[in-house]
Amino acid sequence: MTSWLRTFGSVPLCLLLCCLVVAVCAEASSAGDSVCWSPSISSCTECLRRGPQCAWCFKEDFLDGAGPSQRCDLPVKLLRRGCEPEFMEQSEIKVEVNATVSSTQVSPRDISITLGPGSEASVIVAVKQLERYPVDLYYLVDVSASMQENLDHLKTVGVALSLRMTEHSSDLWLGFGSFVDKPVSPYINVHPSKINNPCSDYEIRCRPAHGFHHVLSMTGNMSEFTRVIKRQRISGNMDTPEGGLDAMLQAAVCQRSVGWRPEAKRLLLLMTDQPSHLALDSRLAGIVTPHDGLCHLENNVYTGSTKMDHPSVGQLSDKLLENHMYSIFAVEKHQYQWYEELVRLLPGSYLGKLGLFQAPNLIELVVDAYKRLLSEVAVSVSVEDKAVSRYWVSVSPLCPNGSTAKDQSCSGVQPNQTVYFNITIGMRSCPDNGEDEDVTVLVRPVGYNESTIVRIHSKCRCSCGPTRHCNDDSQSTCKGTQDSPNQEQRPDHGLIKDSDRDSNWNCRADGSDVDCSGRGVCECGRCVCEQTRLGTVYGKYCEIDDFSCPYERGLLCGGHGVCVSGECVCEDDWTGYSCGCPVSTATCQSANGLLCSGRGRCVCGKCLCEDPRHSGDFCERCPACQSTCQSYWKCVDCHLSHGLSQKEAGHCNNTCAPLVGYMDDVSGQAGEMWIQCMYISNDSCRYRFQTSSQSGQTQLHISTRPECASSTRLVGTFLSVCALTVLCGLVVVAVSRLLLQKRHLSREGAAEDGGYHCTGKDLSYIPTTNEKTVTYRRDCPPDRPLEMHIQVPKMPLGDPWQY
Repeated sequence: MTSWLRTFGSVPLCLLLCCLVVAVCAEASSAGDSVCWSPSISSCTECLRRGPQCAWCFKEDFLDGAGPSQRCDLPVKLLRRGCEPEFMEQSEIKVEVNATVSSTQVSPRDISITLGPGSEASVIVAVKQLERYPVDLYYLVDVSASMQENLDHLKTVGVALSLRMTEHSSDLWLGFGSFVDKPVSPYINVHPSKINNPCSDYEIRCRPAHGFHHVLSMTGNMSEFTRVIKRQRISGNMDTPEGGLDAMLQAAVCQRSVGWRPEAKRLLLLMTDQPSHLALDSRLAGIVTPHDGLCHLENNVYTGSTKMDHPSVGQLSDKLLENHMYSIFAVEKHQYQWYEELVRLLPGSYLGKLGLFQAPNLIELVVDAYKRLLSEVAVSVSVEDKAVSRYWVSVSPLCPNGSTAKDQSCSGVQPNQTVYFNITIGMRSCPDNGEDEDVTVLVRPVGYNESTIVRIHSKCRCSCGPTRHCNDDSQSTCKGTQDSPNQEQRPDHGLIKDSDRDSNWNCRADGSDVDCSGRGVCECGRCVCEQTRLGTVYGKYCEIDDFSCPYERGLLCGGHGVCVSGECVCEDDWTGYSCGCPVSTATCQSANGLLCSGRGRCVCGKCLCEDPRHSGDFCERCPACQSTCQSYWKCVDCHLSHGLSQKEAGHCNNTCAPLVGYMDDVSGQAGEMWIQCMYISNDSCRYRFQTSSQSGQTQLHISTRPECASSTRLVGTFLSVCALTVLCGLVVVAVSRLLLQKRHLSREGAAEDGGYHCTGKDLSYIPTTNEKTVTYRRDCPPDRPLEMHIQVPKMPLGDPWQY
């Protein structure tokens, strides 16, 4: 850097500092535009982790000598700097559908996706609602003592329900199981007399308490179902909550024992009049082992009831989804609120409220639940536990006509309609070890026995073409050795080892005695150029940079290009030495749609007028053109002499150079493009015409309607003006005479009524009605007043005055 500054020693310091500030600002602005570039990036893997829009250039001689961070940028910027597309490593996004797996309800069944860090991909999963499904309905009944009356009503349900369901399914199978609670204290009375017969106090024979008994596997024989129900006896326990959720999980996961059919819709009906125990409740009995979610039936008896805790709601939800179960809760009214909160956490659940479990009510409950559950199509998406934090999933349903979208489901779906789900899967980050991984995402439509498997392959490592050489620090072939004592310090560039001295000649240009042009260090016989805030220094000898290009409006290459080897490489829409000229001519389009009003050329986004008389942003103004009307008078006179006839217009070609046309009224085209003119013919008629110069051709429009004044009209106008002048004079004389008479009368009244008196007049003297006193002020002596009394008798108005 020191030698480079010495090269510009003759440049004034203030000018150099100004250029430095502008360059730093421009570089900061340029760096802000790229989300990929960072000085800390040293490998292809780190570059791709910046986002799916980033690319790494693994070309061998790309910006030779520059740091590895310069290889990471947006693909368009790398392309301008000379990196061909075949040398770019980018995040790959690929979606492949396996169409060989057949499906009737859910399609596609198998999808493969390739993702990189920060990228995402979307797939469409179609779920079709069939018209008539086979149905498996399993009754899971609370047989505690309080359910005795309700249990009796089940004896007539089987046949009636089978007949009613023929409207919706021609293949209904039923199963049955019972539960009470965990047979340990404090849930039951562990006294020996109470274990075998919890109802001994009431002199009733009851069966022992149990967590879950599977009584009848799925069967289409309704008589067998009724016979089994009639043989059921109640049991008893001590606390209020029951073990319903524990029994539900066993009924769901014990597929082979219960006899669930793979092709059937599976309904699990829970009947109880009490709430259920939840996870961690078993600690009261000293049971702390969490439930493993597996089947533990031996001889149709749940053996894990006293060994494992109750399942959590989340665990039960996963098992119901995994085994394609719809759950129906038939509960008493006073427990409705408790189960209402539970149903919100279990997808594909339905809650029914009944007073007593009478046969008609139970049948309607099952039918309504079946219709509602099938009319609501929802999906559940789950990611493998090992990668759940590195991926995100978004689901958007596309419902058919007449249905309503809600969250991740569509309600009101009719048979044979198809619901489409737009599922977007995004990758947040790679594993900690940076290796590629395969992850499975399962898309399960709730209650359907078909699902979609999405296999994700994450691409976290770079392949970098056939050579598999990324030219980054992770694959550097030159490794430094341990520092030896024989080293000398180079200012600002680190250490120079003795082993490097023999290869320094490879880092010097011909005729130069400075390594790497003074802007880098020589390592392993190659220049490693320095990093500067001004921009990138590169080249075999660090002789090239990307900040020595011209500036436009204070920005390097006008902010519309990159500097390569001292020259601006402009973006597609810009051109010019400093990329300051737009390629588009839209800025030169005038209001009439012409380029520069047809009077100039568009140069660098601005109009350059061909005629120096024109000016303005679009060459629309021409003040000097207003005096050109007289130059067209001969042309207009020629056309007038030939009667403004199109046939005779050709005789004026020698006189008129412009294109001439005739119009009834030329005022309709008034505007900036037309100059309005007037011509007065020999017969004192005025002819209006207008001229315009567009696209280099002069046009002339002559009005065919002259404005002429006749002689009769002129005489009439003259006489009218004379009469008006005489009338105005008479009015003025009459008004003047009237004003003079009025002033004369006012003076006479003042002579009669007005009094003239000297200062010494006797004010107590009051004249009679027949006399008048007149005082002459100017005749009064200065030493005393003098009054003259004259008696004047009253006379009629208008009589002459007599002395």
